[in-house]
Amino acid sequence: MNREQQLREFGRLISALSAGHVMSREESFEAYRQVILDLQPELQQGAFLSAHFMRNPTIEELSGAWDALDTFDTAKVRAAIDGPVCDIVGTGSDPLKTLNCSSPAALIAAGCGLAVAKKGARLVTGVSGASDIFECLGIDLDAPLEQAEQALNGAGICYLPGEAFLKSGWARLIESMRFTTAFNILGPLTRPCHENNCAVIGAYAPDVSDKMVSILREIGMPRALSPYGQVNGLDASRGIDEFSPCGPTRVVELRDGEIEHYELSPSDFGIREWRFDDIRSLGTARENADAVLDVLRGRYDGSVADFFCINAAAALYCSGLADDYRSATLMARESVASGEAMRKLEALQEYQGSACCEPG
Repeated sequence: MNREQQLREFGRLISALSAGHVMSREESFEAYRQVILDLQPELQQGAFLSAHFMRNPTIEELSGAWDALDTFDTAKVRAAIDGPVCDIVGTGSDPLKTLNCSSPAALIAAGCGLAVAKKGARLVTGVSGASDIFECLGIDLDAPLEQAEQALNGAGICYLPGEAFLKSGWARLIESMRFTTAFNILGPLTRPCHENNCAVIGAYAPDVSDKMVSILREIGMPRALSPYGQVNGLDASRGIDEFSPCGPTRVVELRDGEIEHYELSPSDFGIREWRFDDIRSLGTARENADAVLDVLRGRYDGSVADFFCINAAAALYCSGLADDYRSATLMARESVASGEAMRKLEALQEYQGSACCEPG
């Protein structure tokens, strides 16, 4: 097939998607391969991504897209660790913007002895993404992945920036996109650590939780949680991609091939209910990073610490290190109070730190 034929065939697919066409897993794999490898003009890539997402992708289509992302664009690190290796991440794009939570939750969970291979990226929406926060905390985002692998095996935690392990396609796209696409669902599902076998993946909408967990089941993930947090007093459509200390959290849980739906309240974690303003994002990435440092340095009795700890607790429960959310929250609090969570950040700085970016 010559170049002009390839362009026209892809253009016909875009028109078909706009008219309601549903791709097979194999067809989706091929279309996303062309996007990821930059084999189509940017105009056609953007039109395809928009048309597909607006048509509401099926699980089969998203699984095919995940196959392409994993095959052609995801570099891998290996964990020489027995037992669970967890990831904690969110989709972004949630209507309400909170302090960054998955990053401190990863450090707190690691302080409890859970191996955490945390991935993330720079901001897509809001003030700061995980990469922005970790950069402010002294992590070198340009360090080779070998250093992240050494951190995981030596310190029990690593940070994997999407800009580093997503070799070309996703990183290129996410840098220029300012609209929601299937990559907002697929990005959090990438598996740059080969041994990653459990995950807490927050979603910006309830149906996205359902889709992500269904995809995780398709690709063989043994255990996962996907929360969609709500705020009492606000419409349920305005939520957060974390476990909420401000109201109920809708949870989709995957355990050994079975999917369960349920709802949790702050009391299920043993905490009081907080106002959303107590966990709202601050104005800059530096301010958000300083809020993380405040908790890690011992301010563990307030709203922000509760927010971070219940999300760390979810990872401890998901991985099997705790039997329930309440006991997991107590473990998370102890990780902060004892200084273990802060020591995990210091270890991460030793393995993946940047000499030119000292934490505040």
